[in-house]
Amino acid sequence: MSKITRSDFLKTSALGMAAVTIIPSKVAGAAISGVSAPSDTFQLAAVGVGGQGSGNLRQLVGTGEVPPPTNATAGFTASRPESTSTIPKKIDGVNLAVMCDIDQEYAKATYDRYPDAKRIPDWRVMLDQMGKDIDGVMVATPDHTHAVITANAITMGKHVYVEKPLTHSVYEARLLRKLADYYGVATQMGNQGASGEGVAQACDWVWAGEIGEVTEVEGYTSRPMWPQGLDTPTTEDPIPSTLDWDKFIGPAKFRPYNAAYHPWNWRGWWDFGTGALGDMACHNLHPVFKCLKLGHPITIQGSSVGSKPDSCPHGQYVTYTFPDRGTIGNIKLPPLTVRWYDGGLMPPRPLDLPDGKSLQGEGCIMYGTKDTLILGSHGASPYLISGRTPASPKVARRVETNHYQDWIRAAKENKATRVKPNSDFSESGPFTEFVDMAVLAVRLSSLNRILKWDGENMKFTNIGANDTIRMVTGTEIVVVDGDPRTRNITENVSAIEYANELINHKYRDGWTLPAMPRV
Repeated sequence: MSKITRSDFLKTSALGMAAVTIIPSKVAGAAISGVSAPSDTFQLAAVGVGGQGSGNLRQLVGTGEVPPPTNATAGFTASRPESTSTIPKKIDGVNLAVMCDIDQEYAKATYDRYPDAKRIPDWRVMLDQMGKDIDGVMVATPDHTHAVITANAITMGKHVYVEKPLTHSVYEARLLRKLADYYGVATQMGNQGASGEGVAQACDWVWAGEIGEVTEVEGYTSRPMWPQGLDTPTTEDPIPSTLDWDKFIGPAKFRPYNAAYHPWNWRGWWDFGTGALGDMACHNLHPVFKCLKLGHPITIQGSSVGSKPDSCPHGQYVTYTFPDRGTIGNIKLPPLTVRWYDGGLMPPRPLDLPDGKSLQGEGCIMYGTKDTLILGSHGASPYLISGRTPASPKVARRVETNHYQDWIRAAKENKATRVKPNSDFSESGPFTEFVDMAVLAVRLSSLNRILKWDGENMKFTNIGANDTIRMVTGTEIVVVDGDPRTRNITENVSAIEYANELINHKYRDGWTLPAMPRV
């Protein structure tokens, strides 16, 4: 396969921008009787279709040739807003034009479900060959490849739906937000609860002052549900004939293939995933970020259980602090502390929570001066600990369809008058920076300090040039007075260089991101 250069992308971008101009059907279709607007059928490309991407496609284009699982539509659990919806075989107004995946065996069931869609294993070739034929791209690949795929699609004028976490690093999240704004495309991150009634109800209550001023929040998940805290494999497994391992690695540092990495379990390896934070904080802390208008934290610290340099830990505990954020209407937003727990760690039970009532292992708690608000996974089923159900004005935006179709709706609207989806990159970009900050706190915890963060400039202000981090590179067995003991093998690395790499990854040769727009 020939390499696709940046200049190739820019040439294609000019063609793509001209080819996919969106005209709302309510304008063009109504103006000329009997003539359909070009936006009546949205042409979709899908990158990563073997796992979560398969469920996304059911919601975006329909179930295809195979009906959805009974009582678990698109593979979602009951806590997810779309889980009980009835999905047709084919959703009107959208067509799956092409699918891309680096693992042909893992993607086979989805390929079979949509036999009319083209199949191109390399997303770069897909954008090059079909840029003029597609309107939008759904990205559901491992976390570390979200940014490079999405950024190049945006620069070609494509609307994008991207799985959570939006990106693997703080810099990437900032970049995607600015690119989306610069190119004027419709965007959505895949935290489905953002479009659910639960998050909207919680915002209405908070903004109406029903829980008072909030100074403390706790979020939590029982995950991970995949292996973490693992030693790096020392052996190389045969690469399956159906897997393109080099393209799986993408912009990350190359490593030999091992079955411990793919499929699914990549979530627990730092080079590819973001652990339970990227998986569930994107769901369970989003109501907090939205309701309380968080912005950048000013300090952060983290600790973990079962930590290994290459693998996400068994459990994590992270504390953020935020400054005074002014007001929402007449409601003050005072300084705030946000805590995150995962891996089976849980916050203390609220004092007034009735005996026997479970926190369900997923969700968040907002402590206000008047009441305490508790939400379940994905921001579902909010309730006040007092038992009240206030009839607050409905201020937060409601989604009439679902999280997926709301993105399609936005993509078909004129960008000048477009109503943004509820997890548009203008919100999910800064929110992902917030989530990715927790990864930084955990991985920098051996500095033994509360880290001070300059969010505007994406840097820590209290890590010096001479600070070092002791990295565990392995273990060995030593015998002391006849007693065998395990001892860590460590090396010291520059703390500032390590932190900067976590904030803004250095990509492997052959993989680049577009420049940050100056907007």
